[in-house]
Amino acid sequence: MLTQQPVAQQDISLSSENFNNNISNDNNNKQLWMNAKLFLPPSEQQLDNNNDNNTLHHIEIENGIITNIIKVSNNNTNNTELEQQEQQLLTTHEYQNKNYNKIINLNGKLLLPPFIEPHIHLDTTMTAGQPKWNESGTLFEGIERWSERKKYLTINDVKERAKKVLKLQILNGIQFVRTHIDTTDRELIALKAMIELKEEMKELITIQIVAFPQEGIVSFQGNDCDNNICDNDCDNVGLKLFEKAVAMDGVDVIGGIPHYEFSREDGVESIRHIFKLAKKYNNKLIDIHCDEIDDEQSRFLEVVASETIKNKYQGKVTVSHTTAMGSYNDAYTFKLFRFLKMSNLNFISNPLVNIHLQGRFDSYPKRRGLTRVKELVENGLNVCFGHDDVFDPWYPLGNANMLQVLHMGVHCCQLMGYSELKNALNYITYNSAKTLQIDDNKYGIKIGNEANFIVLNTNDSFSALRFQSEILYNVRKGKNYC
Repeated sequence: MLTQQPVAQQDISLSSENFNNNISNDNNNKQLWMNAKLFLPPSEQQLDNNNDNNTLHHIEIENGIITNIIKVSNNNTNNTELEQQEQQLLTTHEYQNKNYNKIINLNGKLLLPPFIEPHIHLDTTMTAGQPKWNESGTLFEGIERWSERKKYLTINDVKERAKKVLKLQILNGIQFVRTHIDTTDRELIALKAMIELKEEMKELITIQIVAFPQEGIVSFQGNDCDNNICDNDCDNVGLKLFEKAVAMDGVDVIGGIPHYEFSREDGVESIRHIFKLAKKYNNKLIDIHCDEIDDEQSRFLEVVASETIKNKYQGKVTVSHTTAMGSYNDAYTFKLFRFLKMSNLNFISNPLVNIHLQGRFDSYPKRRGLTRVKELVENGLNVCFGHDDVFDPWYPLGNANMLQVLHMGVHCCQLMGYSELKNALNYITYNSAKTLQIDDNKYGIKIGNEANFIVLNTNDSFSALRFQSEILYNVRKGKNYC
């Protein structure tokens, strides 16, 4: 019998009533957001060596679309001058005729595109300690504990737990989420539940679903034979079940876990199946859990890069974790980077979880167990940070706060130079948008885009990271949900 852990309900609970009270039902058509500092996109960051970006802007919104962005001052403007500028602006004939329904003066607060969660497992969240805790803290015991827990899955169970974390994500300024959903369950209960929830919450948050074979594709045999899946060809039950999941409406991305397959050969075979299925089903994106192990001989990344190049899939493939890269020798890594750049892979590092899971089989020196983030960035590859897990068999903590993820990431990856810190928000904003291939008109502070943005209680990106600044506004299509 599944035992319920009270701490799971206490640490990270949020009732629907409390959440709905935080949501603004404001349907204002015309809005003016005054005196905002903007976090510039990477292309503009590169043009400004100092990148202090102290210019203030007014942003006009109409019917959920950004219609105008006006530069108004620099950082030398004091509060009295801001008030004078505001009065002058609002008394001009042009602005009097606009009849704004809402005017908000941000007084120099930081306005930026919403945070993005590029890698999380919403089907497993809130299950830590059910039925047992992961006492060893290893990836492999986590998989074992989850295998025990998923016997008790129901549609409502998955939706209720996932919805709690999605609500926290919204309050933490996240508007786009990529979630990996376990497909090594012959009933595909978690996948069906998340497809339903994706539709139910689409006005509040955009969810990409990855069909993720947690226990492998080639190696997974299931608990017993199901002729509806394997057609009496039980040797291929894992692949048949996986294709059934990939083919479902609502699945956006194809996942994998080659390092968990029985052998090197099985892992390579699983990667080739992934690319074949991606091309068969509308050229879906690919996001593979790759080399999440401290074994320097785990080298499936080179296979993914090779298959990406051969299949002309550059830019559409993401590799998550790649922690074994932290154990590769430098000569091999030098060779590897040549065709990593050719493959144009996206990388996701999950610093909170991998600093916890990896290095468990080391005595001392003990490895950090993270991929080579700094070197990847220096070589022009796209890297973003994910939370990965929230209170589940792999990670007993977590509050769905991307600033907490970023804070851990810059420490563990030694991204502590001033220029690195002031641009670090890229790892949870623009870089993640590139990984998820979010439409340009839905992401970024640009005229003609949907009015999707957040406002932090700080005046600059450096302080946002240093002080873990609170979210003041989470605006989606012109409506505030925070």
